[in-house]
Amino acid sequence: MTTPRNPPTDAIEARPLPFLGPDALAVRASYRRQRFSRHAHDGYALGVIEAGALAFRYRGSRLVAPAGCVNLVQPDVPHDGEPALPEGWRYRMLYLPAAALAMVLPEGAAPPFFRQGIIEDPSLAAQVAEVHCLLFSPQAGEMARQTALLALLATWVRRFAESQAPSRKPGPEPRAVRLALDILAARYAENVSLVALARATGLSPWHLARAVSDRTGLPPHAHLLAHRLRAARRALAGPDRLADIAAATGFADQSHLTRAFARRFGLTPGAYRKIVQNPAAR
Repeated sequence: MTTPRNPPTDAIEARPLPFLGPDALAVRASYRRQRFSRHAHDGYALGVIEAGALAFRYRGSRLVAPAGCVNLVQPDVPHDGEPALPEGWRYRMLYLPAAALAMVLPEGAAPPFFRQGIIEDPSLAAQVAEVHCLLFSPQAGEMARQTALLALLATWVRRFAESQAPSRKPGPEPRAVRLALDILAARYAENVSLVALARATGLSPWHLARAVSDRTGLPPHAHLLAHRLRAARRALAGPDRLADIAAATGFADQSHLTRAFARRFGLTPGAYRKIVQNPAAR
C-alpha cells in the first residue's frame, strides 16, 4: 500500500480515551518542524511511524525510527524528538497511564518494563495502526474500540516486556532526590529556588542538582516545568481563561505557557482545550 506524503505543515489530531484514565490520549500527527524538548512522561507511549522518520535521544543513544517501526517510551525515561529527514515524520501515538496497562496484567503485578525505544516488528506495527484507526473511526462502537485496544496492550506486554526493571541501590542520595521531587510536585506553582530545595534535602545545591540529573536524567528545573505543564493540561478541561491557568500553574504569562506547552505536547493550549472539551471526540 502506498503511504500518502506528509502535508507541508505540522498537523495534529487527538482523541481522549476516558475509559483508560483522564490522561489517556490517541494522537495522529504530521510534523516537519516540530522539535520536542527533552522531557519524560508519567505514563507509557506507544506508536507507529507511518511516513518519514523520527529521531530521539533515549537511554543514552540517538535512535531513528523510520516508517514501519514501532516507537515507545517507558514512564519517567527522558527523551526528546525531532525530524530525522527533511520531510519530517507522520505517526500515530497512544499515551497511556500505568493503570491502563494494569488492565491486562494479573492483579498485583508490577508495571511492565520496556528497555527498547524502537521495535522492528511488522505485525505489532500493523496492529498498532489498525487499532489506532479504529479509535478514530466514527463508525466503530465503543466496545469494539476498547476490546481492540486492550488486545493490543496485552500483545505488546506479552511479547516485549521484560521481567522487571533494573534495581537501584538505596542510599542518602536517592532519598534526597525523592524528597526534592516530592517538593517540586507539591509546590510547582511557586518560584522554588535550588538553594531552598537543597536546604530541605540536606545536600548542597550543586550536589542535589547533580544527584537529580544523574538519578532521573533531568535537572530539577525540568521536573518543575513538567509538573507545571501537567497541571495546566488538567486545567484546560475546565472553564478558566488561559491567562489565569498560566498564573495559577507558575508560568510568567500566557505566552510563556503557550511556548512551553507547544514544545512539550506539540500543540498549543487552545488546540488541546478544543480536543478535551469536544464531546464528539470522546
